[in-house]
Amino acid sequence: MPLSIELSRDVPPAVDAVVVAVTAEGLDTDPGLPRGFLAAQGFEAKVDQAVVWTGGEGPAVIYVGVGAAGALGPAAIRRAAAAGVRAAGRRAWIALRLLEVVEPSARPPAAQALAEGASLAVYRFERFKSEPGPPSVQRVTVTGGGGKRVGSALELGARIADGVALARDLVNTPGGELTPRLLAEAAVEVAEAANLRVTVMDEDDIAEAGLGGLLGVNRGSAQPPRFIELCYEPARPRGVLAWVGKGITFDAGGLSLKTSEGMMTMKNDMAGAAAVIGAFSVLPAVGPRCRVVGYVPATDNMTGGDATRPGDVLKIRNGTTVEVLNTDAEGRLILADALSLATEAAPDAIVDLATLTGAVEVALGSRIAGLMGNHPGWLDQVTAAAERAGERVWRLPLPDDYRPWLDSDVADLRNIAKVKGAGTIIAGLFLQRFVGEGIPWAHLDIAGTAWWGEAPEGEFSRGGTGWGVRTLVELARTFRRPS
Repeated sequence: MPLSIELSRDVPPAVDAVVVAVTAEGLDTDPGLPRGFLAAQGFEAKVDQAVVWTGGEGPAVIYVGVGAAGALGPAAIRRAAAAGVRAAGRRAWIALRLLEVVEPSARPPAAQALAEGASLAVYRFERFKSEPGPPSVQRVTVTGGGGKRVGSALELGARIADGVALARDLVNTPGGELTPRLLAEAAVEVAEAANLRVTVMDEDDIAEAGLGGLLGVNRGSAQPPRFIELCYEPARPRGVLAWVGKGITFDAGGLSLKTSEGMMTMKNDMAGAAAVIGAFSVLPAVGPRCRVVGYVPATDNMTGGDATRPGDVLKIRNGTTVEVLNTDAEGRLILADALSLATEAAPDAIVDLATLTGAVEVALGSRIAGLMGNHPGWLDQVTAAAERAGERVWRLPLPDDYRPWLDSDVADLRNIAKVKGAGTIIAGLFLQRFVGEGIPWAHLDIAGTAWWGEAPEGEFSRGGTGWGVRTLVELARTFRRPS
């Protein structure tokens, strides 16, 4: 059941709990705090700390830390809302007194983040559970006033959280259930609900279009591939933005077979596609002024009798031939086709999202995505959007002197390098080959950030994170043609 979020000037008397934000400074100066109790609990007002106090009259009080007042921003409020909702447990109706520590001028973005954090904290994927888990918070009242701007921000945050939850649902669905055909059907459902244009290519269309990378990866599969194109178009659009999402619905590695452990989470190899589809579901609510076109190649990567062999050569949509020396480096092959198609449409900028390399998780962990590209101004724009959305990125280079490592003796390119190391950069250099000259392009490697394997923390639950939905939406909302 979706979380109900409402705005009120005061705390309703019938709530089951009240969540109160505490800054590091307020811990020492607020006379209304039960300091002895908080000290005994080790509460220091750090972000993510939450303590439940039932020692007073009326509803329980949940104190959540937001850190230093001088560093307070939407990210801290997002995490505080999530921590408060989780600490509330089975209490059905809670009030969030979080905006009171935020300066009035900064409350709209804080309210959006609050709604995102609260909504995502109650996310569950229970499709395959015989019995659902215990009930959690169902209703949230946000206090502190703020008028129409804050109310609209809460609505937008809740809507964006719906898009993230959709992406999480897609990622969390097993690969044997979410086939390329069913992923395409999910995209069509989103398009119909949001009044978007959608086109789905089947295997015959894909062959006719010359998408040799997608066809080559699909050769070992019993499930036919799909290529999905979505389009949001406002009246009098101010620029064209292209999104590309990797849609490997399950990755066994092909004949370069993964280990059993390496396959355990490979249903998440379509997280880039999920982020694109989830973000499209939100666009009508956001109303960006640019045209947005999405490209999603979809297949699984299996080991059937006619699977692509190491040494085989594939021809990509733009005519480039690729020697496949590792069939587990398949994402870049289907993205090559998608980037080629996106290039042909001559957008003002492209951003692709892909769970592309394990190397990026080794380098940056599970909280920061790798960012590469060919245009400093566009990379700045992507970085700024990600920062505002609360999704961290770190820029990596694409050095020219690494490019010869992809030269092949029998084709135009190899799909892996001749040397070890720099796996994330090599993958970025490979993709860059399929972006048209003069088109600003950014690549987000989300192999680390797409999946959360730890205990619930902040807005994250175990499983798919929906990482990238918020960044894509913010990027479209604030899009400027790169110059």
